[in-house]
Amino acid sequence: MNVTTPGTPGDAPRGGGGRARAGGGAAPRAGERPAPPPPRLYVTPPATRGPPPAPPRGPPRFGVPRPRQVRLPGGGWRAPEANRSNALHAGAWWLWALGLATAASRTTNPLLLGLLVGVAGYVVAARRTDAPWARSYGAFVKLGLFVIAIRLVFSALLGSPIPGAHVLVTLPEVPLPDWARGFRLGGRVTLEQLVFSFYEGAKMATLLICVGAANALASPARLLKSLPAALYEAGVAVVVAMTFAPNMVADVVRLRTARRLRGRSAGGAKALLQIGLPVLEGALERSVAVAASMDARGYGRRAAVPRAVQHTTTVLTLGGLLGVCAGSYGLLAAEGAGYGLPVLLGGIIVATAGLRLGGRRQVRTRYRPDRWGVRAWLVAGSGTAVAALMIWAGAYAPEALRPGVVPLTAPTLPLLPATGLLIGLLPAFVAPVPPSARKKSTHKKGTS
Repeated sequence: MNVTTPGTPGDAPRGGGGRARAGGGAAPRAGERPAPPPPRLYVTPPATRGPPPAPPRGPPRFGVPRPRQVRLPGGGWRAPEANRSNALHAGAWWLWALGLATAASRTTNPLLLGLLVGVAGYVVAARRTDAPWARSYGAFVKLGLFVIAIRLVFSALLGSPIPGAHVLVTLPEVPLPDWARGFRLGGRVTLEQLVFSFYEGAKMATLLICVGAANALASPARLLKSLPAALYEAGVAVVVAMTFAPNMVADVVRLRTARRLRGRSAGGAKALLQIGLPVLEGALERSVAVAASMDARGYGRRAAVPRAVQHTTTVLTLGGLLGVCAGSYGLLAAEGAGYGLPVLLGGIIVATAGLRLGGRRQVRTRYRPDRWGVRAWLVAGSGTAVAALMIWAGAYAPEALRPGVVPLTAPTLPLLPATGLLIGLLPAFVAPVPPSARKKSTHKKGTS
């Protein structure tokens, strides 16, 4: 705002010097110089660039303003900015990740497994928040690489039943007693057995990365709020256990950064001991705080239910969960594709009946329960479609999903399964955009 004053205190008035001003004051006497006029303030409004932003179309619903829209990379259709009212259901993220994990369990092709890891990583990079649990994805990736390394080391030291003609190295073999027949320490290390171990380790690493993607995208608190009432107490224990690792990783990163800023070394055994004690202390403080909050909220209260209803609930719940486990194993294993889906559906129905019946024992309320909307159906459906297409491809073209090791052949990328895996990218375009991702995209546009 610019303020200007025309004239100086010594300037004479332009007109009407002998008359009294409207602001008051006596008229000047004969021979006296009239008093200078008060300065006039001219306010210049600040310059505005462009027209004002247009208001959102349509009136607000129930007094709640419409969520801000964010333009997608391709333009046109937009995904809303995430807030408390339109946050995606946590169960949708877990169903999407379990669909990717099911697809990973049906193949050992490293090209398809790498594509799955790329799909999960892209969705996590586009839709994760700044919460502590969202930073655990990198830890799961490192854990997957560690699993591959351990699988290769064990295969070289303990041997493998896979025969091979390309001997890389011969390690000194340690003789074992008769009761350990079938095992060996050392011996020949062939290229075929290392390639087979790498394929199996890559499959296990991809499963861990898919679970890490769900852990980074789904809020544990919202997942706990969406659990049935009969599983509330067990869900609290699981959520506390799941949030322990991300919070510990965040504490380690914070303490290492603080040591670097102080000019101290962040690596080595000494630094590890000095960082470990504050991490354990912080974990203990969080545990005490969680226990106090659970006690204040009446954790463990139960309603009076007849004993017959309790026994029926236990039988239905345990039987349904066993059916779900058996059906899930059938879907993940290559041999149980025929019975896996029917057993899984039957277990879900029985477990749902037991959980609904057992929910009468729990006395609790829900504040703003998460809704399962269209976007949640799209996210969960994309993971289910990826799993279904991979199961279908395994039934009709198994040789493309499991490349041969004996004789050793180079893996090829099958077109149809690879196209089906790209459906898993749908959550990166339909899920609400977190504020952190929107700020990053705006910063990149400003710097470019």
